[in-house]
Amino acid sequence: MNLWEKFDKAIDVEGLKKDVAEASTGSMEFKEVPVGQYEVKVNKMELTESKKGSPMLTIWFKILAGEYEGSLIFYNQVLSTGFGIHNANEMLKSLGTDTEVKFDNFKQYNDTILDVHEAVEGKLEFALDYSKNNKGYNVYKITDVYEV
Repeated sequence: MNLWEKFDKAIDVEGLKKDVAEASTGSMEFKEVPVGQYEVKVNKMELTESKKGSPMLTIWFKILAGEYEGSLIFYNQVLSTGFGIHNANEMLKSLGTDTEVKFDNFKQYNDTILDVHEAVEGKLEFALDYSKNNKGYNVYKITDVYEV
């Protein structure tokens, strides 16, 4: 059995086709994750480009339990200012790895982000305090790190 046949057997393909049809009509409803405390894991982490073309750190946190289990919380930090890079550094450091987090240039920073991601993927989970500041901007704080 090849890999694709394995996926066809393991995953509800008919259900996926129905989900695709619903998504294309815009009839699927997704619950917006409200502010709160969540147990999460890192689903994705990368240096990418914002819609305006600026460098940006993006982290997708997947909620592991509760009413919003399986939902994603998106951390996006534009890296075009010293303050933005500082915020990204603090987030990366808060993930509890031994990786040295510093910014020299974007190539080096991308390598650092990949190293942090490798260090947390499948190994660490987090307590995430997801809130908003007085200006309505999202605020993310890792309050605890758990080994898996």
